[in-house]
Amino acid sequence: MKVRMLSHAAIAALALSLAATAAHAADELNALVWCDHSDPNLLQPFEEANGVKVNVKEFEGTGAGLAIVEQSQPGDWDVMVIDSIDVRRGVERGLFAPLPEDQLPFADLFPEVRMDDMTKIDGQRYGITEKFGYNTIGYNKAKVDPADMQSLSVLTNEKYKGRVAIYDYYLPVIGLVAMSLGKKTAEITEADLPAIKEVLLKMKANAKAVTDVVSSQTALATGEADVLVGGGEWVSAVIAKENPDLDFSVPAEGAVLWSQSLAMFKESKNPDLALKFIQYVLSPEGQARLATSACYWGMPANAKAALNDEQKAILRFAEQPDFLKRAQPYPAPSEELDKKMQDVWTEMLQAQ
Repeated sequence: MKVRMLSHAAIAALALSLAATAAHAADELNALVWCDHSDPNLLQPFEEANGVKVNVKEFEGTGAGLAIVEQSQPGDWDVMVIDSIDVRRGVERGLFAPLPEDQLPFADLFPEVRMDDMTKIDGQRYGITEKFGYNTIGYNKAKVDPADMQSLSVLTNEKYKGRVAIYDYYLPVIGLVAMSLGKKTAEITEADLPAIKEVLLKMKANAKAVTDVVSSQTALATGEADVLVGGGEWVSAVIAKENPDLDFSVPAEGAVLWSQSLAMFKESKNPDLALKFIQYVLSPEGQARLATSACYWGMPANAKAALNDEQKAILRFAEQPDFLKRAQPYPAPSEELDKKMQDVWTEMLQAQ
């Protein structure tokens, strides 16, 4: 076999090239995120302070995010936004690294959203809650009786027939239905599904549309719907300045609490930078910017978030202790029960 020798100049050039590539990699952070993390208002301060570039790839839903990871090479990604309830799924796949609790502001988080049972596995922390909110009842207070929105009986109230939109995600809406029946979201069983299905079908008969995230916001903003089942601050807050009549309630029976976390990949090539990014997002400034992202607003997990009075009013910041007392977690069904829930949801979608 003929071996081709490199000249000293070529070796030097190759060394410089490799050094430049390594330096370039060290100056970049690759993040799998939800759309709220793509906002330049959130990213630019971190990039400028650290002299780095944050490359983001958006996805919707944990399944889609994990599919991207499976199609990637180890080390391609540094951090990931994930539903708090799904942190364990990432850990079980060997994806995430433990987080140093002593370097993160856990003491400043609202106690109810620390999610130890979801983000802590075998005594180690793998995710930290950064943002939360509610799947509940969103509405236009100029077009409905706000008193009606204080009870989950509004789910099937014929007074609003043809004026209701349903958010198209089965878990939180089934959770709301279960709560309306006096069930706890964490205790839903197969035996509860017939009663849940009955309410879902009544809701569908009352509704004008079943909608995705963007269409949900549009439906309320344009007046296509006056009530959104499954809505919340994530729908109304971002457009509250343009339409201050849009609001949400946490009914007497409660609401379903959604929560998103940040996790760091075990194979990250820039673990120090990844941790810095998580620290920044959880800082008072980062929390304020994330909470008021152009894509959707939500409550910051850090109670010390640097929000102004107007932003706090829109997010109903002062009412959070009461809301959190009545909120219940997303249903977390077994794989078998999950399939049956999806079957019930599909029946509802197909009902005329």
